[in-house]
Parts: sequence; structure tokens; C-alpha cells
Amino acid sequence: MNKKHKKTVNRVFEKPTRSDISYIEINSLLLSLDAKIKEGQGSRVKYIVNDKILSIHKPHPQKELKKYAVELVREFLENIGVTP
Repeated sequence: MNKKHKKTVNRVFEKPTRSDISYIEINSLLLSLDAKIKEGQGSRVKYIVNDKILSIHKPHPQKELKKYAVELVREFLENIGVTP
């Protein structure tokens, strides 16, 4: 995990939940953690790390994740042992 990924982790864990975190940032962070990606129907994407699964939608037409999706990412990161 590089400096940019650590910054993204810090932003994900900020309270109140941010609404300006892009899907590209989250995707890059999760790939740096060796997450496996499974594309689902439509814009559904699953990330798998150590038998833990995060299932979110790719945002469209905007680039930023909704607050509920950021909260799902936060919970997923906590479950796999990644905290700021």
C-alpha cells in the first residue's frame, strides 16, 4: 500500500462519511490489498480478500461513491484488518 492508498484509507474512515471518494480510488486501494474482482450483473462488483466479500455498485454517471457505499467499504476494510 503506497502513500496515496493510505490517504484513501484515512478518507474512508473519516466521520462524518465523505461523499467525494471516487470509485477509481477505492478500486486502486482494494487491488493493492490483493483483492480478487468478480463482475456481476449490471454495475455490481464483488471484491474478495481472505474469504471476506465486499459487494458494491460502480457509480454512474458520477464518479464518486454514495455515502452508504463508503460505509460498506469502511466495514470491509475493518473486517480484513485495514485501519488508518
